[in-house]
Amino acid sequence: MATAFPHLFQPLKLGGRTLKNRIVFGAHTANMAEGGLPGERHLGYYRERALGGAAMIVVEPVPVHRTGVLTRGNFLPGDDAVIPHFRRITDVCKAEGTVMIQQLYHVGQHGDADNSFEANWSPSGLPSYHDSDGSHAVTEAEIEELIAAYIQAARRARAAGFDGVELFAAYHALIDQFWTPWSNRRDDRWGGSLENRTRFSRAIADGIRKSCGPDFIVGLAINYEPDVEVALNIEALQEVILHHDERGLIDYVTCGVGSYFDFYKLMPTFLYPEKLSLPLAEALKSVVRHAKVQSECHIRTPENADYVIASGAADMVSIVRGQIADPHLARKAAEGRPEDIRGCISCNQMCWGRRSRDYWISCLINPSAGREYLWGGDRFRPAETPRRILVVGGGPAGLECARVAAERGHRVTLAEASSELGGQFRLAGLQPRRGQVLELLDWYGRQLEKLQVTLDYNAPLEAGDVEAFDADAVVLATGSLPAETGFQKWLPAQENLDGLEKGRVWSVEDVMSRSCRLGKRVLLLDEGGNWRGCGTAWHLAEQGHKVTLATPDPMVGKELQRVAADLPLRRRLAGLGVTFVTEVLVRAWHGNAATLMSVLDGKTWREAADDLVLATTNVANSHLAEALAGSAKEIHAIGDCVAARQAPYAFYEGRRLGLRL
Repeated sequence: MATAFPHLFQPLKLGGRTLKNRIVFGAHTANMAEGGLPGERHLGYYRERALGGAAMIVVEPVPVHRTGVLTRGNFLPGDDAVIPHFRRITDVCKAEGTVMIQQLYHVGQHGDADNSFEANWSPSGLPSYHDSDGSHAVTEAEIEELIAAYIQAARRARAAGFDGVELFAAYHALIDQFWTPWSNRRDDRWGGSLENRTRFSRAIADGIRKSCGPDFIVGLAINYEPDVEVALNIEALQEVILHHDERGLIDYVTCGVGSYFDFYKLMPTFLYPEKLSLPLAEALKSVVRHAKVQSECHIRTPENADYVIASGAADMVSIVRGQIADPHLARKAAEGRPEDIRGCISCNQMCWGRRSRDYWISCLINPSAGREYLWGGDRFRPAETPRRILVVGGGPAGLECARVAAERGHRVTLAEASSELGGQFRLAGLQPRRGQVLELLDWYGRQLEKLQVTLDYNAPLEAGDVEAFDADAVVLATGSLPAETGFQKWLPAQENLDGLEKGRVWSVEDVMSRSCRLGKRVLLLDEGGNWRGCGTAWHLAEQGHKVTLATPDPMVGKELQRVAADLPLRRRLAGLGVTFVTEVLVRAWHGNAATLMSVLDGKTWREAADDLVLATTNVANSHLAEALAGSAKEIHAIGDCVAARQAPYAFYEGRRLGLRL
């Protein structure tokens, strides 16, 4: 048992199984299926978390019925063809001592006809909050069909080697729709009283018990929405769960936050506090007698997880994004090495950000996620021949390449032009509530020190310096720079901003690095719709500036929609008095005002400002790569010095090259 986390590493009996610790890799849509079947990508993904020490893995949901298909990567519904493919996953994970559960779901009125090509089935025919479709109010015969579909899905799970199933009743999915009076307006035996509204879920759980046996685990995933009037409140959820628990129908209940009514809390970014589901978990723990209680939703670290268990609020914790970021989180915590855990930065960029666009998920800071089957997991094989490697640049690409190369036994020197690691990624960590970025950079510093990487700070290198360095291979990771031309993509014929020479025009990098002193009134043009511009506007507003945030997009933070952060961010900015001006360009700068132009009708007007800050696309800092183009040395270029992009691709290219060197 790890003395650092004594509560977290106590075993727990759950149904007919015993968990070796309290850490669960909870259900989430990895969206990796091909042709509706789990394959090598799935196998590598789940196996790595089992190797990493997770006591229980809840494999992503399988739709129980043809009307429940939600994503491109969903598993085949109602088809025994999935059984042997899942058996491969359960066999390898159970060999590591991991209890394996499969989540079963149907989202009812919130389905996606683009993937299912079916009408959404729901208790009372209410509209979808996923899109603009309506839904079909099910008949009693169709209700019985759905119950049978759940039971058959559980039978398939048992045949595939799963130790149990988790019924998805969270986020206002189908089961929750039956429970909730707002969405269940039936006047037959499936609606009205608590007894009637829970008849659907009780029939499913009871049928699974009879079909799969008493030792087959049955869990229930629920959520609460304290700010949504029509959602079930904590007291109502206590009644519902007690109704199932006192009948012995469930072995555990897992508690989340958010739903289709407020999607932003489902996968909360750093904009939200941690341990969001604790109030619900505590409330359920006070009433259940048989079922174990699990807390989920923004529990990132073993410290937080141990606190949850120690407080008595829950018996188990689900850490999902934390184990996507570091699949060996549980093992490192058990070994008393929490400082070696690569902490999730709560950005959602490659997990939910990819799932929201119907791709398979990955991770900004752990590019092995989803590529475990290609890269041998999040582990490293020693290089056949250790070499001397020079890495130029200590941003995300350079840091990851240096770390991976050193892990494989190469002798690495990292030359960083500034006095700190991180490059422009460090500037992101200086934006409000983004301290987790700085924690990640501290983690890199510790890892490089342990791996005996030589760190040369304040060491800008020119081509001659690189040529003179005794290295077998050179990695250029020199990043990108602001264009300093004022070029806007919506004005492609205008290479330079009119009036740029009048001064008082800055980049977001100038602002976040404190390289400029701004006046009271700041106009910020955000062409990217992401954190570079929006986070800088937040920073400036907190510093007391009167900020006008202008964008050619129809909304502020357009690119943050994919990571479920745009609305909470706009609320923060509005609360700080930031003025939004959408669908506009900066036609000219006058030194104390800008001419803005509407992209809708071409009308122009003058917007007073002391300074103009530009969040536009950077350009690759490729001068060193160009100077070394004819070198006899082995030269590699990665990250933004190849093309200015977002951070995930720098981490990815750093990992990929580190594995190849």
